[in-house]
Amino acid sequence: MSNDTTERGHRGRRRTARAAAAFAVLAGAVAAALTVPSAHGADAEPDLGPNVQIFDPSMSAQEIQSKLDSVFGKQETNQFGQDRHALLFKPGSYDVSANVGFYTQVAGLGLSPDDTTINGAVHAEADWFDGNATQNFWRDAENLAVNPDDGADRWAVSQAAPYRRMHLKGDLQLDDGGWSSGGLLADTKVDGQVRSGSQQQWLSRNTEWGSWTGSNWNMVFVGAQNAPAGDFPNPPYTRVDKTPVSREKPFLYVDDEGAYKVFVPEVRKDSTGTSWSSGTPKGTSIPLDDFFIVKPGATADEMNAALEAGKHLLVTPGVYHLDAPLKVTKPDTVVLGLGLATLIPDNGVTAMDVADVDGVKLAGLLIDAGTENSKTLMELGPEDSSANHSDNPTSLHDVFFRVGGAGVGKASTSLVVNSSDVIGDHTWIWRADHGDGVGWDSNTADQGLVVNGDDVTMYGLFVEHYQKHQTTWNGEGGRTYFYQNEMPYDPPDQDAWMNGSTKGYAAYKVADSVKSHEAWGLGSYCFFNADKSVTAEHAFEVPQSPDVRFHDLVTVSLGGTGTINHVINDTGGPSDANSNVANVTDYP
Repeated sequence: MSNDTTERGHRGRRRTARAAAAFAVLAGAVAAALTVPSAHGADAEPDLGPNVQIFDPSMSAQEIQSKLDSVFGKQETNQFGQDRHALLFKPGSYDVSANVGFYTQVAGLGLSPDDTTINGAVHAEADWFDGNATQNFWRDAENLAVNPDDGADRWAVSQAAPYRRMHLKGDLQLDDGGWSSGGLLADTKVDGQVRSGSQQQWLSRNTEWGSWTGSNWNMVFVGAQNAPAGDFPNPPYTRVDKTPVSREKPFLYVDDEGAYKVFVPEVRKDSTGTSWSSGTPKGTSIPLDDFFIVKPGATADEMNAALEAGKHLLVTPGVYHLDAPLKVTKPDTVVLGLGLATLIPDNGVTAMDVADVDGVKLAGLLIDAGTENSKTLMELGPEDSSANHSDNPTSLHDVFFRVGGAGVGKASTSLVVNSSDVIGDHTWIWRADHGDGVGWDSNTADQGLVVNGDDVTMYGLFVEHYQKHQTTWNGEGGRTYFYQNEMPYDPPDQDAWMNGSTKGYAAYKVADSVKSHEAWGLGSYCFFNADKSVTAEHAFEVPQSPDVRFHDLVTVSLGGTGTINHVINDTGGPSDANSNVANVTDYP
């Protein structure tokens, strides 16, 4: 748990009257500026900062292609760089090919994907890594229709690379001939066949396609029309016919009059297929004038002043250092990032605190731990949260966390969910296993996710390499649809990685007090390369209760490097050098 509230109080009492007065002046000035109408209609383009490129059908294909190629040339191998880009296409038709590199969002600006058509490709390749797509992270294809060259396109990715709200008028390949470890298709229609290739695991949520082929360890289909036949573990398919509760990701679009708005889809229950293929999606449009447009150089004080004034935030591509938490206190606030907008908390602060209010939407953000340890990187609701939000839940969409990799980062817990009824729609919570500032005593991080709220639902939950429990679930009524985990690679020896007298920490721990919890399609892998003799006693640790139920679990010892003795509690396994893969179909 976080003591940030107490610490903030101490810091507030230490703040001088002069500093307080300065902030009040700043807040007043920002709030006043935000009330000035700005022309975001057909006669004026909004200023979305230096890292957003908006394409119009009147532009030549050569001009657009040149810009796409220039961005990709910078971003193809820029895994831990500072550049961020959003490449946005107004409604119309374009004859171009968009190769999508690191920290790049390629998206349409229509209300429907079919409003914006790319005749060519919107693809992710792994040429830079000899066909190995296991490090193709942090990129996004969204809200486009694609007529692919030669009838097929490729999206060879691993974590944090959503293919969302897309209409591919052909076939889709999810690997590039080498290893791959993804991923997500959401609110997407593929007219032809999806070929998963070498993908180790994959979540398809609210999708439609002609057919699906391929499997490896853990392929999960939730609310997917025409999901493939076959049952876990042969093939390792997990099917959930309907998505029980979901909200699709908010997105920027241009209306018929040329005005820029953000569309916020409504909550759907017991849904199948996409939100858009049967007609206009249901939801609410918010004028861009209701947003504070955050551009490189913006400060936490400026963003907080805007939030306090009742504005939403549209965070344009960039890396933003925060010397104070962003405080979301008003219901229905939207914080939408473009181009993998990145927030770095400095001096050990929390990047974002969200009050226990209805309907907050956080989307398209990368939270990157700073060099001084943060107790938490994001907290949804304070510790005493108790409100019921079932009619209007808070939701997270493509919100990613990183501890280390771009440099030394430290955070005790990345995401704490205290509010009830929260929906998680694709999160990758990652303690880096490669890059800069990586080591057992360098990028220190105890836990990835802690859930204290009740009735929290997670779709596409990826949590990797934390030094204690990867995920701890204390709330009642929790549900997880697809879980992907790798245990920490780097325990120097067994003594350094003990949970009391138990060898290692479970990847997914449901508290002993919990009476109701259910999860589908879960995988946990080990690769103890610092000491191959290191062992985890079990990957999933849950209480014995008739309403705590797990379906379709797999553990893998990658290359036989280390051991997971049991899959769940004392059932299943081992995964080790002799038997890499172990499965459990139902527990209990």
